[in-house]
Amino acid sequence: MLLDTASLYFRAFYGVPDSVRAPTGEPVNAVRGLLDMIARLATEFQPTEIVACWDDDWRPQWRVDLIPTYKTHRVAAEPSVAADPAIEVVPDLLTPQVPIIREVLTALGTPIIGAAQHEADDVIGTLASHSSIPVDIITGDRDLFQLVDDTRDVRVIYTGRGMARLELLTDATLTAKTGVTPAQYADFAALRGDASDGLPGVAGVGEKTAATLLAEYGDLDGIVAAAADPDVKLGASVRAKILAAADYLTVAPTVVNVVRDLDLPDFDARIRPSTPEQNAELEQLSATWGLSSSMQRAREALAALA
Repeated sequence: MLLDTASLYFRAFYGVPDSVRAPTGEPVNAVRGLLDMIARLATEFQPTEIVACWDDDWRPQWRVDLIPTYKTHRVAAEPSVAADPAIEVVPDLLTPQVPIIREVLTALGTPIIGAAQHEADDVIGTLASHSSIPVDIITGDRDLFQLVDDTRDVRVIYTGRGMARLELLTDATLTAKTGVTPAQYADFAALRGDASDGLPGVAGVGEKTAATLLAEYGDLDGIVAAAADPDVKLGASVRAKILAAADYLTVAPTVVNVVRDLDLPDFDARIRPSTPEQNAELEQLSATWGLSSSMQRAREALAALA
């Protein structure tokens, strides 16, 4: 089980009232919410290993160099922006909770894995692409739909509609949902664009047109080639839109495709019984931060799998 950790703790922060506080008054709503998510996910999907994938760099410069608008609006600290759980502007009440989240995950025995100049998406892409066991990716980020792969038992558990309405995406369910295959999804996202990531897309090309073009021409290269070939039957309006976006379409795939070949550190993500030292640390963390029932639920759910 690969956790898109920031995606989850942002959702937890907005899903649990910030009136949930530690005994000393600090907010711990994101911490408790994340623990409850882990308990629910562990119980329902019963992983043998869990990895907390981390954004060592949530807006890598090499992606910005290719598309300057990449996540630009997430840098703006406007209340209207920060109210969207898809946005990574860290609210003041969330910032001090992130180190606590790291402490708690470490004490639970869950390795935290990131990579310099890369996002958690890239860590997830690398681990999912090279795993020798089935993988469940837990995320609210549609970009990771490109990793779904029935042949390798890689699924996405999508949290975008909330924890009460989880969507389990396989090849068939993704195609039914979007009209494209997992292998086409990155090209689909590049064509459609994504306001939450600052990806402009091709002006005038929405999801339906993008899916239709991919069904007809296979991939982005095929679409661009068709637009450039006057002998290929393609509507004049769509052809003009694709040709006008040629520069963007040259760089978009590099930005949208997750990296699958990072050199990551060795780690052991197996769920194992807690040691006495871990138990003492978990109890101390629970008491210090007032994590109480949320910590207990997570501990019990993981202990049941150990």
